[in-house]
Amino acid sequence: MTGRIWILANQGEVGGGEVMLHHLATALRELGRDVGVVAPAHPAETADRLAADGFDVVRVGGPGRLGYLRALRAWDRGRGGDDVVWCNGLLPATALAGRPRRIVHLHQVPEKPLLRVFSALARPGALAVLAPSRFAADRIRGARVLHNWVPGPTTPQTRLGRGADEPVTVGFLGRLSEDKGILTLLEAAALLRRTDPGAFVFRIAGESRFVAEDEAERLATALKAAGEDVQVLGWQDTGEFLTSVDVLAVPSQWAEVFGLVTAEAMAAGVPVVASDAGAVPEVVGSDHPFVVPQRDAAALADCLRAVRAVDLGAVAHSQRHRWASLFSPEAGRAAVAELLDDLSL
Repeated sequence: MTGRIWILANQGEVGGGEVMLHHLATALRELGRDVGVVAPAHPAETADRLAADGFDVVRVGGPGRLGYLRALRAWDRGRGGDDVVWCNGLLPATALAGRPRRIVHLHQVPEKPLLRVFSALARPGALAVLAPSRFAADRIRGARVLHNWVPGPTTPQTRLGRGADEPVTVGFLGRLSEDKGILTLLEAAALLRRTDPGAFVFRIAGESRFVAEDEAERLATALKAAGEDVQVLGWQDTGEFLTSVDVLAVPSQWAEVFGLVTAEAMAAGVPVVASDAGAVPEVVGSDHPFVVPQRDAAALADCLRAVRAVDLGAVAHSQRHRWASLFSPEAGRAAVAELLDDLSL
């Protein structure tokens, strides 16, 4: 008999892993499971978001990540014998290394030597080790795939069709950082400005969150120096932003283990122009026509130019079907149910 399933947050700020924690908690609740969340007391963004959605949230932690790790171990000593802990990230997985009845869910591939040590300590004895893509699972010993998922649009999509003589609106949505490929996108925009003047408009939405100050300053300077066809918008509501673009550029140049924004665009019926970084090609699918080498501004410009001659409606339909089959809340809930059945939980 399984008691409560406790999901342990990796950090107090909300990043991609914490977004998935919320989706996971929702899926478990919809499956009729008793769900609780353990999250840092400070910062409290993750805890506050889950509590506002009606989840029982236990706030723990001392100063910093080490204080939170110690607090998790102390909290776990009082856990019921039938309860299961779902360690949503490497920090809680490390904190509870060797403890019984735990699931290890890693949202990044541990690449630095110290993180590989922590991963090696955290995985043995776990009921399951999970990763969000085949790309990630192949790089984490003993892992199985539990795809990330994202909800579909909450309001009807009102994006109007682009006229034959109108510019293609290319969007970027996410963290403004060099590893997300912003500079490559700006280089592609400059190339297109010279070869196809007036044919493209770029809308850049996001913030330099979790980015070093010097890197944020470099990007701010580059964005300020971009042409008038590059609109820098700051933070935007995802659904509203996606209705304002014809395609979404995902020019990442680091090993993405999934790419939530890619799935969000697919759900909204917005074709994705993606780099071949990490799991992004896996998410869009092997038959997707718009995948280019990472860090290659010329290839990205060529691909965007080709977009003008393609039936984007057909691409959008194919992408939305793939989202519904693999990355929708319904698909995610079914995958979680299958996992729990496999683990006899």
